[in-house]
Amino acid sequence: MKARSVPARSPAITPEIMLRAYAAGIFPMAESADDPELFWVEPELRGVVPLDGFHLSGRLARTVRSDRFEVSVDQDFEAVIAACGEARPDRPETWINRRIRAIFGELFALGHVHTVECRREGRLVGGLYGLSLGGAFFGESMFHRETDASKVALVHLVARLRRGGYRLLDTQFQTGHLAQFGTIEIPREAYRLRLHDALRYEGDWHVWPAQTAVTGREALAEL
Repeated sequence: MKARSVPARSPAITPEIMLRAYAAGIFPMAESADDPELFWVEPELRGVVPLDGFHLSGRLARTVRSDRFEVSVDQDFEAVIAACGEARPDRPETWINRRIRAIFGELFALGHVHTVECRREGRLVGGLYGLSLGGAFFGESMFHRETDASKVALVHLVARLRRGGYRLLDTQFQTGHLAQFGTIEIPREAYRLRLHDALRYEGDWHVWPAQTAVTGREALAEL
C-alpha cells in the first residue's frame, strides 16, 4: 500500500507535535521494535470504520452479550501497549518501539490516549489502544490472547465512540481482519476532509465514566 513516509529523527518529538501530526493526517511508525527511529506515514488509502455502519456478526453479538470478558477502559496502558508490541507467529515484527511507547505514555497521562481492556478471571487477555482528538479516534493497535477478546474490545470501543458523539474512527490501514467490521478504504484527500470535519467536534470519551463497568447489553444497545 502506497504511503508517504518522512523520517522523524528529531529527539524532540513532544506530545504537542504528535497531536499536530495526527490533526494533519499523519502518524508515526518504526521499522521494528528495536529501531530507535520513527518515520511519519500518510497512507494513499486510509482505513476508516464508519461509526454508523459497523458490522457485527450474530455470533460475536452473542459473545459480547454473554459478558465472557470483563471490559474496562484506561486501567492499564503499559500492559496494553506492551501486549500490542509483542511478536506473534503471524506478525514476527512490530512497529511499536520505545519512543512510541514513551510518547504515547505521555499522551495517556494527558488524557489523549485511551485503552480498552478485556480480562478473564482477572487476567488481561485482549485489548486495544488509540488516540482521541476532537471528534476523531485513531485506533493504533489491538491484541488478543483468547479468541474474540480483541473483537469484544473493538465492539465496546465503537459503542463508546457512538455514545460519546465521535465522528471518525481511523484504523490507519485496511486489513482482512478489520474488513469484517465494515472498514473501508478512502483516498487521502477524502480522508483529510473527514478528519477536518471530525476535529470540529469534541467527542466525550468519558460519556461512560472510566470506573463504570459497561455490560455487553449496554454496549450493543449503542450499535
